Amino acid sequence: MDTVRRKRIWGWFFFDWASQPYNTLLITFIFAPYVREMVGDGSSAQAAWGFGIGAAGIAIAILAPILGALADTSGHRMRYIWLFSALYVIGSGALWFAAPDSFNIVTVLFFFAIGMIGMEFATIFTNSMLPDLGTKEEIGRISGNGWAFGYCGGLVALVIMLLFFAESAETGKTFIGLAPALGLDPDMREGTRFVGPLTAIWFAVFMIPFFLWVRDPKPASAPAGATRAALKGLKTTIARLPRTPSLFAYLGSSMFYRDALNGMYTFGGIYASGVLGWTVVDVGIFGILAIISGAIFAWLGGMADARFGPKPVITTSILLLTFVAISIVLISPNAIYGIPLPEGSPVPDIAFYIMGAVIGAAGGVIQSASRTMMVRQANPARMTEAFGLYALAGKATSFLAPLSIGIVTALTGSQQMGVTPLIVLFLIGLLLLRWVKPEGDQAAWSATPSDISPRSPVS
Repeated sequence: MDTVRRKRIWGWFFFDWASQPYNTLLITFIFAPYVREMVGDGSSAQAAWGFGIGAAGIAIAILAPILGALADTSGHRMRYIWLFSALYVIGSGALWFAAPDSFNIVTVLFFFAIGMIGMEFATIFTNSMLPDLGTKEEIGRISGNGWAFGYCGGLVALVIMLLFFAESAETGKTFIGLAPALGLDPDMREGTRFVGPLTAIWFAVFMIPFFLWVRDPKPASAPAGATRAALKGLKTTIARLPRTPSLFAYLGSSMFYRDALNGMYTFGGIYASGVLGWTVVDVGIFGILAIISGAIFAWLGGMADARFGPKPVITTSILLLTFVAISIVLISPNAIYGIPLPEGSPVPDIAFYIMGAVIGAAGGVIQSASRTMMVRQANPARMTEAFGLYALAGKATSFLAPLSIGIVTALTGSQQMGVTPLIVLFLIGLLLLRWVKPEGDQAAWSATPSDISPRSPVS
């Protein structure tokens, strides 16, 4: 492999490293439990969190395929990545202002959604670069290595937060008994709130290798009427989906199983905090186990993807995650799988740590394999649009998991019953996967009308 290509691949890896803390620190392990503490009641926090993230998901679902189509028509993927990187930094950095004495859940969720939209849209364009990085036989391993590298970035960021910043509400000290670094005031929870600026700074710094080393194929000048052509092409692609049944089935399958997985990530911290009474530090340790497991298995999953293809890897991961979803409902402080436990038993905590490791392992593998599966299913001439549709599939019902969890939690008043919709979503995804061909609808793409193929892909 030549030096230029190697640097390009490593630059692409650095997007995963830079962006992972949004998922790790904000969505799951640090900021979400902090929101639960500020709201006070676990069920109310879980419901509000679900409604807020669901609203952001609707915006992403509407705009993602349009942006992808525009990029395929006019090029300039790097411009879009710059734009949405700015939203990522602004949204995450603003979470510093979620102070205890002026905490406003609406404002907090607004800025959280801004950052989340930036992360998701930037991911569309970076994912669409995957086919340019290697051959079909290589991209599974490249995707898995990138995901593993991203998990390592999330792990390092989480360890930094736990050791030096995130303070316990009771003691005002970090995991190793230190006062928050930089003179941050524990009484105002400045150590924990620093998770927003840290996430923003981390992204800004580690995107430097990406912007230095990754070069998009030089785009042709945008033709007159590029926007109209993009929308026409998108409309044609969507209309053709029933004639590409494997792609259609895969978009449907991934729509449900990725929604369920995101629900696990989104509510894992709030769930553990509310049901098991875990502190931010406890959830952080849970996160370390999940991330280490995720990094190891994303790497192993990349090799399995390269050897067996992504479909069996995805199927196995869905089965494991369905088992976890059922287990979560059956784990409480007083019982596990219906077996009563004495008060103060450590078994529920241990069981939840194990579930976290399985979520990390299966979650890392399935997300890595899913983007290589999308490459196999997509029209090579419209790859960014395809990943826009992939994002649409991931977000078209992205409001379904958080909103259904929010609704069921609100109706039952139980966080445990509130997560039951995840089981149904995983099973629907597994059912639809049976109609997905491992190599996609390759014959159909050769028949794609030339007027909706904007430009030849350049490697």
